[in-house]
Amino acid sequence: MVDVVTRILIHRPRADVADFAGDPDNASQWYVNIHSSRREDSGPLTVGSKIAFIASFLGRNLSYTYEVVELIPGEKLVMRTSQGPFPMQTAYQWTDADSGTLMSLRNTGQPSGFSRLTGPVMALMMGRAMRKDLQKLKGLLEAPQP
Repeated sequence: MVDVVTRILIHRPRADVADFAGDPDNASQWYVNIHSSRREDSGPLTVGSKIAFIASFLGRNLSYTYEVVELIPGEKLVMRTSQGPFPMQTAYQWTDADSGTLMSLRNTGQPSGFSRLTGPVMALMMGRAMRKDLQKLKGLLEAPQP
Protein backbone atom coordinates (compact mmCIF):
# COMPACT_ATOMS: atom_id res chain seq x y z
CA MET A 1 0.00 0.00 0.00
CA VAL A 2 1.25 3.46 -0.90
CA ASP A 3 -0.10 6.37 1.16
CA VAL A 4 1.46 9.80 0.65
CA VAL A 5 0.18 13.03 2.21
CA THR A 6 1.48 16.57 1.69
CA ARG A 7 0.15 19.84 3.07
CA ILE A 8 0.72 23.51 2.40
CA LEU A 9 -0.52 26.81 3.75
CA ILE A 10 -1.87 29.06 1.01
CA HIS A 11 -2.51 32.68 1.91
CA ARG A 12 -5.92 32.88 0.23
CA PRO A 13 -9.47 32.26 1.46
CA ARG A 14 -10.55 28.63 1.53
CA ALA A 15 -13.28 29.19 -1.09
CA ASP A 16 -10.70 30.57 -3.56
CA VAL A 17 -8.29 27.67 -3.04
CA ALA A 18 -11.00 25.00 -3.18
CA ASP A 19 -12.65 26.53 -6.25
CA PHE A 20 -9.37 26.65 -8.19
CA ALA A 21 -7.75 23.38 -7.04
CA GLY A 22 -11.02 21.45 -7.17
CA ASP A 23 -11.72 22.43 -10.77
CA PRO A 24 -10.33 19.68 -13.04
CA ASP A 25 -9.95 22.22 -15.87
CA ASN A 26 -7.16 23.86 -13.81
CA ALA A 27 -5.19 20.66 -13.11
CA SER A 28 -2.57 21.17 -15.83
CA GLN A 29 -1.85 24.66 -14.47
CA TRP A 30 -0.62 23.43 -11.09
CA TYR A 31 0.18 19.73 -11.45
CA VAL A 32 3.72 19.43 -12.78
CA ASN A 33 3.09 16.04 -14.44
CA ILE A 34 -0.47 16.52 -15.77
CA HIS A 35 -0.53 17.60 -19.39
CA SER A 36 -4.30 17.78 -19.88
CA SER A 37 -7.65 16.99 -18.33
CA ARG A 38 -11.05 16.59 -19.91
CA ARG A 39 -14.43 16.22 -18.26
CA GLU A 40 -16.34 13.22 -19.61
CA ASP A 41 -19.66 14.72 -18.55
CA SER A 42 -21.18 18.18 -18.39
CA GLY A 43 -22.63 20.28 -15.62
CA PRO A 44 -21.22 20.90 -12.18
CA LEU A 45 -18.72 18.49 -10.64
CA THR A 46 -20.64 15.92 -8.56
CA VAL A 47 -20.19 12.44 -7.15
CA GLY A 48 -19.99 10.20 -10.20
CA SER A 49 -18.37 12.83 -12.46
CA LYS A 50 -15.53 11.42 -14.56
CA ILE A 51 -12.37 13.23 -15.63
CA ALA A 52 -9.82 11.88 -18.14
CA PHE A 53 -6.20 12.88 -17.53
CA ILE A 54 -3.04 12.62 -19.62
CA ALA A 55 0.10 12.78 -17.51
CA SER A 56 3.66 11.55 -17.21
CA PHE A 57 5.34 9.94 -14.22
CA LEU A 58 8.77 8.34 -13.94
CA GLY A 59 9.31 8.81 -17.66
CA ARG A 60 6.09 7.07 -18.68
CA ASN A 61 3.06 8.63 -20.37
CA LEU A 62 -0.18 7.76 -18.61
CA SER A 63 -3.83 8.08 -19.55
CA TYR A 64 -6.37 7.44 -16.83
CA THR A 65 -9.87 8.39 -15.77
CA TYR A 66 -10.80 9.45 -12.26
CA GLU A 67 -14.32 9.24 -10.87
CA VAL A 68 -15.41 11.62 -8.11
CA VAL A 69 -16.39 9.43 -5.14
CA GLU A 70 -16.81 12.12 -2.46
CA LEU A 71 -17.43 15.84 -2.71
CA ILE A 72 -18.08 18.35 0.04
CA PRO A 73 -17.82 21.72 -1.76
CA GLY A 74 -15.13 23.92 -0.25
CA GLU A 75 -13.96 21.14 2.12
CA LYS A 76 -13.11 17.87 0.41
CA LEU A 77 -12.81 16.21 -3.01
CA VAL A 78 -11.96 12.53 -3.44
CA MET A 79 -11.38 10.91 -6.84
CA ARG A 80 -10.56 7.28 -7.63
CA THR A 81 -9.36 5.27 -10.61
CA SER A 82 -9.26 1.51 -10.88
CA GLN A 83 -7.31 1.41 -14.15
CA GLY A 84 -3.83 0.16 -14.81
CA PRO A 85 -1.22 -1.52 -12.61
CA PHE A 86 -1.55 1.12 -9.89
CA PRO A 87 -5.16 1.98 -8.98
CA MET A 88 -5.13 5.31 -7.13
CA GLN A 89 -7.24 7.52 -4.96
CA THR A 90 -6.53 11.25 -4.72
CA ALA A 91 -8.05 13.39 -1.99
CA TYR A 92 -7.97 17.15 -1.53
CA GLN A 93 -8.95 18.69 1.77
CA TRP A 94 -9.20 22.38 2.58
CA THR A 95 -9.39 23.84 6.09
CA ASP A 96 -9.26 27.38 7.39
CA ALA A 97 -5.92 28.45 8.84
CA ASP A 98 -4.80 31.59 10.68
CA SER A 99 -3.79 33.43 7.55
CA GLY A 100 -5.40 31.46 4.75
CA THR A 101 -6.09 27.86 3.83
CA LEU A 102 -4.34 24.63 4.75
CA MET A 103 -4.58 22.32 1.74
CA SER A 104 -3.90 18.63 2.09
CA LEU A 105 -3.20 16.41 -0.93
CA ARG A 106 -3.28 12.64 -0.33
CA ASN A 107 -2.60 9.85 -2.81
CA THR A 108 -3.22 6.25 -1.87
CA GLY A 109 -2.99 3.14 -3.97
CA GLN A 110 -2.42 -0.57 -4.01
CA PRO A 111 0.24 -1.33 -6.63
CA SER A 112 0.18 -4.74 -8.28
CA GLY A 113 2.63 -6.69 -10.43
CA PHE A 114 5.98 -4.97 -10.97
CA SER A 115 4.64 -1.74 -9.43
CA ARG A 116 4.20 -3.62 -6.14
CA LEU A 117 7.96 -4.18 -5.97
CA THR A 118 8.75 -0.52 -6.60
CA GLY A 119 6.11 0.82 -4.19
CA PRO A 120 8.52 2.37 -1.64
CA VAL A 121 10.50 4.18 -4.36
CA MET A 122 7.27 5.23 -6.04
CA ALA A 123 6.03 6.69 -2.73
CA LEU A 124 9.18 8.83 -2.43
CA MET A 125 8.86 10.07 -6.00
CA MET A 126 5.15 10.77 -5.54
CA GLY A 127 5.83 12.77 -2.39
CA ARG A 128 8.42 14.87 -4.17
CA ALA A 129 6.08 15.53 -7.12
CA MET A 130 3.15 16.32 -4.81
CA ARG A 131 5.21 18.88 -2.86
CA LYS A 132 6.17 20.55 -6.15
CA ASP A 133 2.52 20.56 -7.22
CA LEU A 134 1.39 22.26 -4.02
CA GLN A 135 4.22 24.79 -4.24
CA LYS A 136 3.16 25.62 -7.79
CA LEU A 137 -0.48 25.96 -6.69
CA LYS A 138 0.58 28.25 -3.83
CA GLY A 139 2.59 30.42 -6.23
CA LEU A 140 -0.32 30.72 -8.65
CA LEU A 141 -2.88 31.57 -5.99
CA GLU A 142 -0.69 33.95 -4.00
CA ALA A 143 0.54 35.88 -7.05
CA PRO A 144 -0.63 39.49 -7.09
CA GLN A 145 -3.98 39.76 -8.83
CA PRO A 146 -4.20 42.28 -11.70
